[in-house]
Amino acid sequence: MRLWKRMGESYEHVLMKALGFAMYVEEYPGLEIERRVSLRYRPDLVARDDAGRFLFWGECGTTSLRKTIWLLKHSGTERLVLFKIESNIEHLAEELRAAVPARYRFQGRLTLVNFAARTVALTIDRQIPRVQESWYRKVVV
Repeated sequence: MRLWKRMGESYEHVLMKALGFAMYVEEYPGLEIERRVSLRYRPDLVARDDAGRFLFWGECGTTSLRKTIWLLKHSGTERLVLFKIESNIEHLAEELRAAVPARYRFQGRLTLVNFAARTVALTIDRQIPRVQESWYRKVVV
């Protein structure tokens, strides 16, 4: 798979899409990047079942609390993953737990993936056959 950086898009944003895809494509073989959907928001990563229901929705980089709550309430996705690079995800997880009612984040439905800053350097000139577990930390909200 090849990804191109659009004008105004950061390398880090493209990298998170590639890493997220590599992490979840085996679990979600129909995973797509930036596929238009008929909702208020457009996902960075998305997988649907045969009936069109969202199995997986991935957001890379800055995602507002308002958007996160909206996606959990209205998209019907079974799993929402927020991808970050070198963020304080413990604080973000606490904020999300306080703001999002438990009925919308049941059974690991909301996950944060925080890539280490060094991941950018490790991947700058390489293809990414597999995302190493040492490159990220995962927190279930």
